[in-house]
Amino acid sequence: MAELKVQCFTVSLDGYGAGPDQSLEKPMGKNAEELHNWFRGTRTFQRMLGDESKGTDGPDEDFAARGFENIGAWILGRNMFGPIRGEWPDDNWKGWWGDEPPYHVPVFVLTHHARAPLEMKGGTTFYFVTDGIESAYAQAMKAANGKDVRLGGGVATVREYLQAGLVDEMHLAISPVLLGSGESLFAGLDLASLGFRCTEHVPTQAATHVVLRKN
Repeated sequence: MAELKVQCFTVSLDGYGAGPDQSLEKPMGKNAEELHNWFRGTRTFQRMLGDESKGTDGPDEDFAARGFENIGAWILGRNMFGPIRGEWPDDNWKGWWGDEPPYHVPVFVLTHHARAPLEMKGGTTFYFVTDGIESAYAQAMKAANGKDVRLGGGVATVREYLQAGLVDEMHLAISPVLLGSGESLFAGLDLASLGFRCTEHVPTQAATHVVLRKN
């Protein structure tokens, strides 16, 4: 059975998945630059930048690589696609990643404002979904054609899918950073009551990797 998975989702020690005051210059918010140090050092990330010769092996790389295995589609909240709020002023903004995003599969972007599908190099097409998370889930599952769907975030989007009972598995990378404020992933959520249990727990110098699966 295909599953909806949260992969490589980084949170701070105090549970924040993004800092406050997100902007074009600081898409993860203030003081959040260090959250993803564990991922930036991996071969998987360096390969995304086009350099096969850099990056490290080990558990961080293992989890980074697993995050892209058997993925047939993605779901993103609008803030993960770009910093624009409200109506789309035009079609000029095409994401954070240049002409060839790292997805290489269909990506379904949650938004309240309609926009035509956006086809990019490398097999990525962005579809803009205006009728809610269940619709995006159904469209992504169909597009994935039997493979899993990766839920890319941000925090509010992950929380919505958790509360709706649609997430099957979460890999969280807990970064040794304190943010103090921002977007909390866990506030008000009872993951045990939602049916999750910890199936993996792997510490590294850069993060503690935890996998939670629904019973």
